[in-house]
Amino acid sequence: MTEPGTLTLTATRARAALDARRGIVRLHPEALTALGLRPGDAVGITGRRSTAAIALEADRYASRRALYADDLTLGNIGARDGDPVRLAAVDLEAADRVVLSGPASAVAVVDPDTLRLALLSKVVCEGDDVSLLPIELGSSAREAVTATRRTLNNTLGMGWTTMVLNVVEASPARGAMITSDTRVEWASTARPAAEASAALPPSPGRAARMPASYGGTAARPRTEPRAESRSELRPAPADSRAPEAVPGLAAIPYDELAGAKIPAEELRELLDLGFNHREVLKVVGTDMALGVLVSGPSGAGKATIVRSVAEAVGAAVSEVSGSDLAALEANAAADRLRSAVAALRVPGVLLVRGVEHLAPAGRRTPLGTMFSRLVEEVLAEPGEHAVVCTTARVEDVDAALRSRLEHEVVVPMPDAEARRDLLVYFTRSMKVAEDVKLESVAHRAPGYVASDLAVMVREAGVRAALRAKDGGATALQTADFDGALESVRPTSLAGDSVELGGLTLADVGGMEALKQTLTETVLWPLTYPDAFTRLGIDAPRGILLYGPPGCGKTYIVRAVAGEGHANVMSIKGSELLNKWVGESEKNVRDLFRRARQASPTLMFFDELDALAPVRGGGTDGGTADRVVAALLTELDGAEALRDVVVVGATNRPDMIDPALLRPGRLERLVYVPPPDARGRADILRANAKNVPFADDVDLDAVADELWLYSAADCAALIREAALTAMRESLDASIVTAAHLEQAMERVRPSLDPEQLEYLENYAQNREG
Repeated sequence: MTEPGTLTLTATRARAALDARRGIVRLHPEALTALGLRPGDAVGITGRRSTAAIALEADRYASRRALYADDLTLGNIGARDGDPVRLAAVDLEAADRVVLSGPASAVAVVDPDTLRLALLSKVVCEGDDVSLLPIELGSSAREAVTATRRTLNNTLGMGWTTMVLNVVEASPARGAMITSDTRVEWASTARPAAEASAALPPSPGRAARMPASYGGTAARPRTEPRAESRSELRPAPADSRAPEAVPGLAAIPYDELAGAKIPAEELRELLDLGFNHREVLKVVGTDMALGVLVSGPSGAGKATIVRSVAEAVGAAVSEVSGSDLAALEANAAADRLRSAVAALRVPGVLLVRGVEHLAPAGRRTPLGTMFSRLVEEVLAEPGEHAVVCTTARVEDVDAALRSRLEHEVVVPMPDAEARRDLLVYFTRSMKVAEDVKLESVAHRAPGYVASDLAVMVREAGVRAALRAKDGGATALQTADFDGALESVRPTSLAGDSVELGGLTLADVGGMEALKQTLTETVLWPLTYPDAFTRLGIDAPRGILLYGPPGCGKTYIVRAVAGEGHANVMSIKGSELLNKWVGESEKNVRDLFRRARQASPTLMFFDELDALAPVRGGGTDGGTADRVVAALLTELDGAEALRDVVVVGATNRPDMIDPALLRPGRLERLVYVPPPDARGRADILRANAKNVPFADDVDLDAVADELWLYSAADCAALIREAALTAMRESLDASIVTAAHLEQAMERVRPSLDPEQLEYLENYAQNREG
């Protein structure tokens, strides 16, 4: 007999992909009403064991007698598809502390803040299995969820979506919701519960619900928040009762840091002087505040450097995430900051990751103002504490905060030597074949930061493991790294990189003079920058390719980049132009900043005439004029474009602003003509290398008849000939000359004789 306030339903495997492995079950609306629940409330479920989950409405066609749950939830209740389970409403509280175990690969690289964000709003019980798939929280926190997905993808690869963790400890144990205030730890680094609870300020019990976007109401403390005062912002006194610092990832020993020795040493000297040798400052007659801004590209290891340096100088680290705090309500974020400051020991380092989210430039927020005041108070006692903030976009950090952070340390993109050191470090516990040259792998990975290389090595290891499973070699082979380099792209070029497909200049038929010009203008600056320095000249900044459409301008750029093992950024005008004043120029600055970080880089602007037209003739309110001005500034501004070459392409060179075409900018204009008869024959053969032609096909004779056919037209002709053979018979095995003749009737030349004449005259005038 069913107890009052409970229901006995049949466990049914859910089919909804959105709910899979997210701790969500679905019930018919009548079943929710019978239990006295609203969508977003927690429900207790008992099978062979008990657990709790978030209950949402199933569709109206669902069974009234079914509990729809995924495989993970069914496993947590010990039920199979079709088993009876008992449901009851539960009074859920927010979890104070959750300790998890998981694969060593996740424990090593996923920090507690990221782990908490991935598990936010999930209900857990001790002994449950949980996944890292985050619950979609709605528009208010979608940015934080997206950032969490990106972080997990960069650190764990796509395998994170199937990774399962186990709840070793939860407080309370019989079901609690993970909130922004929950302390989430890995079992390998967790302290005993009594010690952990002593390290945090006491917190009142809290009722927990799903966010309002799921139909529930946000969690609120049952007591009023504390009044904010300056005394609460001050660090804890240095005595034996001072709590330990809030831990993040375990620090790498300073001597084992790879790829960033110079910035690490710079930071170590600052902290060592400020913490351990203040008498030297007194002798000199000066003083210093330990406010440091560490900048560098995402994934370069900024936080890792800070942790290792702090351990080297004997300081504890209390760590918070700026993006995490920015996603919280103001009171919750302020409490988190106070807890982090209260956890500081002497000497101690307050590490704030992603400070641009906490104190954005050009926009004063209450949280940013509070944080600036907190920084001032933490640094008020010289020699006791340091505030170290990290950012990937230093220009987006509030100027007032930067004035309080007196010292700046820049972590650059790793060069080839640094990438080799990082590869040696990441493969230190792996079997690597003797013929694998890590120097060569590092040379082929320009623009890869430490996190990219870690993911790439892990991907190579997975490929080796798959081969070993089938009885192959267990050591990492060169082919494993080749495949990993193709599948893992540098994060600095996310959304802009172009797949080269192994193209080189050898794949470009004919056009020897053009290939030589591109080699000198594009390849030499990227491959031999020291030669230009030795001869005392600056490398060319850029080149403009112009010619009729379809003649291979984009193709040859890809081939040049593949020859020089350079990153390629393909820029589209729609991504740069923005109707809001100042945004287009900001996009241009950000584009060139990322190109410098990922150097050697080839920046390819296709259809440049649409992006940089002659100034003064637009009807867009001056947006295009400002974009042209920003491009001119970046091309020969104060910040040098080292190891970056700009290539533009157009079929209307007369419409491009003349200022872009002067020496020092796009100083070389190269005409890409339509292919001649020999070039057309080469293009036909290249596109027909896998096509079974009959003996009566003479591609050289066909090429002679293709005047005004572009390279794209020639490729389309081969494709159409094969399709013609298929139309005759789907069992066709050869393509005949008759098929080619029919294809020529369908594929007409796209080149315009008048435009071709104009471009040839333009080229002759430039040369003359």
